[in-house]
Amino acid sequence: MRLLTHNMLSCNIKGVSNGFPLRLEAEKWVEKEVELNADFLRGIFPKIEWKALAGAARAIGYDALPDEADASMLDSDDFLSHFHHALLELHVEEGTLVCPETGRRFPINKGIPNMLLHEDEV
Repeated sequence: MRLLTHNMLSCNIKGVSNGFPLRLEAEKWVEKEVELNADFLRGIFPKIEWKALAGAARAIGYDALPDEADASMLDSDDFLSHFHHALLELHVEEGTLVCPETGRRFPINKGIPNMLLHEDEV
């Protein structure tokens, strides 16, 4: 699971009003090289919840992202490189996503988060 995916997932349990961001507890992750596409990064930047991305990156030991970011930083090749690496090259293979409100744990196995809800959660 790329951190791009993590940034778009939330807990959809019935009654949950604060299901984002899910806390990432990564047990195994890998780096997979992807060609940097600056135009893609500039286009996706406004859709990214920055604090969630930076927090997830730190959860797997990548601390090169600043705490806050704005669009003016997209002119920096160094920033784009770090943003690209965190968003697209770090892949969580095994771990857990945890709902911030309920504590419900969603497993990540072989890079795939299982967000299926139990019958009583729908």
